[in-house]
Amino acid sequence: MSRLLDPKILLGIKDLSLAARTTIEGFMSGINRSSVRGEGLEFSQYRSYQPGDDLRQLDWKAYARSDRYYIRESQVETSISVRFLLDASASMLHQDNGYTKFDYAKYLAASLAWLAALQGDAVGLYLLQEADLYALQPKRGYQHMANLYYQLEQASAAGGLSNTMQYKNIFAAAGKKELLVFITDLYENNDELMKILGQLSVTKNEIIVFHLMGNNELNFNFGNYTALQDLETGARVDISSGDKQYKERLAAYLASTRMKMLQQHFFYRLINMRDTVEQALRDFLQQRSKLIF
Repeated sequence: MSRLLDPKILLGIKDLSLAARTTIEGFMSGINRSSVRGEGLEFSQYRSYQPGDDLRQLDWKAYARSDRYYIRESQVETSISVRFLLDASASMLHQDNGYTKFDYAKYLAASLAWLAALQGDAVGLYLLQEADLYALQPKRGYQHMANLYYQLEQASAAGGLSNTMQYKNIFAAAGKKELLVFITDLYENNDELMKILGQLSVTKNEIIVFHLMGNNELNFNFGNYTALQDLETGARVDISSGDKQYKERLAAYLASTRMKMLQQHFFYRLINMRDTVEQALRDFLQQRSKLIF
């Protein structure tokens, strides 16, 4: 796997559009013969060129890599609106492997937005915070995407998400199907995130939830620390009880979370920040294709 796809290297690029293009082009170079296809963040399939095929469907990048002609075709020829919802609360400042959850979330959103734009989908961006809500309505076009990447680059995480009523009506689709991609650590104090997801569920749109967790959280790798500080409330959390009790409680929490997502009919994906963005994309699309086909 290319070192350029390591999140720490991507963070050094300081240009989300370039990082997203690097990730997606690296990812697509490995799926030319994939049968994963469909609408909304899913790839069309590739097949060999046959005499009489429309030359406009030739994939010239695939030709440059392989010196063979490939036609890109999709099972469902359509475009949709894809809205990216990023949890921008202070808990997303949790750090592991040299970067924060919010850094990872921005690169994941940037990469998926690049992919959606390649497919002709309209793309929107929403940054969720207690004190403010940034909303960029879904559109197509180079200027719109440049603005989306600029806003992602400038975004920062702070505060909480307690004032959920401000999100109530903003995600309602204008009479057509949309895809909502929510990237969050699902950290909450009073079920505020579940309330937001509940509000989103009534829109009848398809909802994907990416649950970000650090490898240090998943494997109790906090060194010699006996307590952690809550990034949103400032409270100290005792972890001196040790590895076994922590992992038991974590397993129960993750099982409960999956069940809640299943009950709401959300597509749920837990992401370990140890994985590169490319690997997270690959695992996501493979899991998604198995459910659809």
